[in-house]
Amino acid sequence: MTRDRPGRISPGDIYEDCSFHPVLCTFNDGDQIEGISLIDASMPRACSLAFCGVIKLSIDDVVAARTDWPAYVDRRKAEFEQESGSEA
Repeated sequence: MTRDRPGRISPGDIYEDCSFHPVLCTFNDGDQIEGISLIDASMPRACSLAFCGVIKLSIDDVVAARTDWPAYVDRRKAEFEQESGSEA
């Protein structure tokens, strides 16, 4: 299970955006957060800290995502649905 690591997300940190991409943070203005995907290098990937499900990730989470991207996304979607109380 992927867990949010506590603390502010700053440039250089790794977070998961609302599309479940592990992202290297390049900008945070307190609400808008931007970065570069560690899956496909797409950029800028931008989310709102107030309105998106952004979480801070560990290196182990990034390795899991890179090892089997489809399985990681499926697992994270299931975890998100379980946490939000919705059903697929």
